[in-house]
Amino acid sequence: MGSKSTDKKRKQVESDSESDNELANGLFDGVLSQSESDDDDYIASGDEDEDVDDSGSEDTEGTDDDEEEDENDDGFSSDEIPSDAEPEDEMDKLAKQQEELEITEPGVDPKPRKTEGKEERNYRIEKDANGGERYVYDEIDPVYDSDDTDFNEPTNTIGNIPLSFYDSYPHIGYDINGKKIMRPATGDALQSLLDSIEVPEGWTGLTDINTGNPLNLTKEELELVRRVQMGLLPEDVEDPYPDTVEWFTSVEEKMPLSAAPEPKRRFVPSKNEAKQIMKLVRAIREGRILPYKPPEERERELEEQEEQYFDLWQNEEPRAPNPMHIPAPKLPPPGYDLSYNPPEEYLPTKEEREEWEKEDPEDREKDYLPTKYDALRKVPAWGNFVKERFERCMDLYLAPRVRKNRLNIDPNSLLPKLPSPSELKPFPTVVQTIFRGHDGRVRSVAIDPTGVALATGGDDGTVRIWELLTGRQVWSVKLSSDEPVNTVRWRPTKDAFILAAAAGEDIFLMVPTHASVTPALDQASRDILAAGFGYATNGQQQQLPPGKEPPGKWSRPGTKLEDEGVLIKITVRSTVKVINWHRRGDHFCTVSPRGQRSSVAIHTLSKHLTQIPFRKLAGLAQTAAFHPLRPMFFVATQRTIRCYDLQKLELVKIVQPGAKWISSFDIHPGGDNLIVGSYDKRLLWHDLDLSNRPYKTMRFHGEAIRQVRYHKGGLPLFADASDDGTLQIFHGKVPNDQLENPTIVPVKMLKGHKVVSKLGVLDIDWHPREPWCVSAGADGTARLWM
Repeated sequence: MGSKSTDKKRKQVESDSESDNELANGLFDGVLSQSESDDDDYIASGDEDEDVDDSGSEDTEGTDDDEEEDENDDGFSSDEIPSDAEPEDEMDKLAKQQEELEITEPGVDPKPRKTEGKEERNYRIEKDANGGERYVYDEIDPVYDSDDTDFNEPTNTIGNIPLSFYDSYPHIGYDINGKKIMRPATGDALQSLLDSIEVPEGWTGLTDINTGNPLNLTKEELELVRRVQMGLLPEDVEDPYPDTVEWFTSVEEKMPLSAAPEPKRRFVPSKNEAKQIMKLVRAIREGRILPYKPPEERERELEEQEEQYFDLWQNEEPRAPNPMHIPAPKLPPPGYDLSYNPPEEYLPTKEEREEWEKEDPEDREKDYLPTKYDALRKVPAWGNFVKERFERCMDLYLAPRVRKNRLNIDPNSLLPKLPSPSELKPFPTVVQTIFRGHDGRVRSVAIDPTGVALATGGDDGTVRIWELLTGRQVWSVKLSSDEPVNTVRWRPTKDAFILAAAAGEDIFLMVPTHASVTPALDQASRDILAAGFGYATNGQQQQLPPGKEPPGKWSRPGTKLEDEGVLIKITVRSTVKVINWHRRGDHFCTVSPRGQRSSVAIHTLSKHLTQIPFRKLAGLAQTAAFHPLRPMFFVATQRTIRCYDLQKLELVKIVQPGAKWISSFDIHPGGDNLIVGSYDKRLLWHDLDLSNRPYKTMRFHGEAIRQVRYHKGGLPLFADASDDGTLQIFHGKVPNDQLENPTIVPVKMLKGHKVVSKLGVLDIDWHPREPWCVSAGADGTARLWM
């Protein structure tokens, strides 16, 4: 007990780092899989062995004696409860009964011990109050098949009486045989504290109101509570994952009916809806859509306004004859048949009138029939007056006033006008320095956060440090003779000079030698790497089953490498291809595409802890990266990129670039945009706030794209590297106004690397401040472009 309490106090004193508070206290082991599927419930098996304190038996006996004395002192005698035996005789009888009974299982009535030569009996003989014999049978525990939980109730037969009535007695009631049920012993404050610290299985912290004993739950009750808390069905009476019901039958019909499922595009906001929203925004800005006003206020404003009438033709002036001008249409003059007393030849005959009435109103030549009246005062009101006035107004409203010729628009004029590349400078244009020295391909390059040193790793298994501007090699170390150095990445903070490199299944953390590294900076870097050797990681991670190896083994690489500056070696289960640091420098992630379940790992530098955040992945992991501003984690498989929230431990977004095989991706420093490179020669720009589909797709390379990278120093530049031996430099401006779209302009194609065995440029990196970039090629050189 002393060792456990000491460990817990030490854990309370130690304060977690900022990154731990932000990233779910630094515990990632298998937590991100819970956001996608609840099929694989994983419960960590802890230490089930608990220390048992045997000192409570003596305290219990002392407590019972004290209670007996208190009862006698308060004036309560044994006469109040009918009994012929003295207290001492009753105690002796209880002791004999305990010796004769045998306890087989906890919670089950005891059975009489088996004696040789005696027949087993299910009863015992006792004396009643009058001295006669009385047969006492063991209590029967009935088996209930219903959902009623009354069978779990204790055998206290006092009824619905509060236990506070028995506070002055050493017992709390009577069983079915009339025997006293003694009050359970209570320990002191120290024992209560120990009981609260060492929580047994099924502990609830509650006390049974009838027996006073601690109320513990069985495994079945705990499982029921867990299912209710998780929102599942209380019992597995219904299959939550039924078999798939086939949508279409295999029977070919003569005339099948279409019942296709809803297309995926209907679940994504359409462009038409976006246009409608933009129209509403413009109308609000221009004042055409006004805020809501109460009806009383609106009626008051309408009453104050005077009714105004406008003449559409009041400003019309006589114009000179112009072929482009069309005058307003005029009504034709009335004919003789419209007279109230037309000549006889205009009046219809009986047959003509019947034929006109039978025709459809739309097919009639005239809307009226000429009628003759003797006098003008006999002429009735005209029935089609309102209709004729309305049609006349529509003729005037819809009449064209000016002839317009057909528009002849040049299609090129509709394209957006991109700025000239000369207006978007600065950006790299020429090669300034060539770094030669590796035997074989240079697989990875990285510029340190201060911008003075360049790290490279290649097929010869060495990591080399160069002066960026002069191209002079200042430090080199050979990490492996069999495996190439696949990736090198600097720790992103300036308070230390730490480089991470991966060769095969080993990850090395080193402090290289450079002219810009002061003794204080060198010592601070070594202290950061050595701080985790004394950290008690067992308190922060789950206990592994016996015989199972940890996901990562942290150790010292050996005296030879330590003398050269390599201080830590981390061994994982498969070859590491990608390393990416968290912005605060305490965590970094690695990706092993062939690692299956352990392909993605998160390492904590301050604790020397390696964790596997996924129990399973939907595809082969290609690369992973942390968000530059928020606690989010991106993982790319062959076709999709998943974004996880590390605080809520849930899946936030699934980005679908539409590429056949994703090779790399990078996140914009602003955090709202993403570029993706693929082996099918495509570069895709994603606006994370707009859609999970690409905003722009660019095809400027003839071979696969190996790496893409944003400029992290505030310049609107990004680049990609391809197997065709070229680098494509883009100017990508992200506006602050969310209503504007990013502007992407290709500005330069850099050529210089040779293609060797169908491999060109393998990696690129930007200078932290200047518009410079470095590239690693399969021709064994690294180049600085300015």
